[in-house]
Amino acid sequence: MRVAKKALGQHFLVDENILGVIGRLSELEPDDVVLEVGPGLGILTRYLADRVAHVHAVELDRSLEPDLVGIARVELHWGDALALDLAAFAPAAGKLVANLPYNVATPIVAESLDGIPSLEQWCVMVQREVADRFFAQPGTKAYGAVSVLLQLVTERTGFHPVSREVFRPKPNVESALVAFRRIAPAIPPGVRAVVEGAFGHRRKTLANSLALSGLVSRDAAAAAVTALGHDPAIRAERLEPAEFVALTEALG
Repeated sequence: MRVAKKALGQHFLVDENILGVIGRLSELEPDDVVLEVGPGLGILTRYLADRVAHVHAVELDRSLEPDLVGIARVELHWGDALALDLAAFAPAAGKLVANLPYNVATPIVAESLDGIPSLEQWCVMVQREVADRFFAQPGTKAYGAVSVLLQLVTERTGFHPVSREVFRPKPNVESALVAFRRIAPAIPPGVRAVVEGAFGHRRKTLANSLALSGLVSRDAAAAAVTALGHDPAIRAERLEPAEFVALTEALG
């Protein structure tokens, strides 16, 4: 039996009963090209390959090669998904369907919004805490930079809690499947930097956090926040996603 590597955030999917839920939330079609990051032992990979035209499977751990080679309609890409040019894969992937390694789940999803413009749908298995963050509402503890970025570009289409029993080794946290589809081509120019700066110092006011990020002076930040109709003392987590676009425009 393969031993999962903690340093790589590996928790192998071993229960095939969850595959039907993944297929339903992914809305798989015979002509789909799917990107899978972290195929692990290949259980989801084989399920996808039986139902779509092509699967790009990206795996960092070469010790898993015996479990993954030779699957029809699967093209293996060895390396770090955050370092590879995933947008250059051909044919271009229209869906990201994956049991994402815990330690890279958030950056992979966040970077894919702009980094892989061909993607139209996502269905990812992540820690429940991360899944809750993706579509958290303003004013909640879970709401943050990734919430804003995802909600500017996508809308949630499905959610399914996942028991830790479907993985080996069993993780210490709960997981969830979250599905979403693209509603905008990309994050508007400049917005990502403003969002990340705004949430860079969560205990600070929005104006102070933007100033501390080095993007603008505090006076310029306060003036932009005021122009939106807010008190400069407001915190970033109180703004709606669309307001960050307006804030970016106000900052010039």
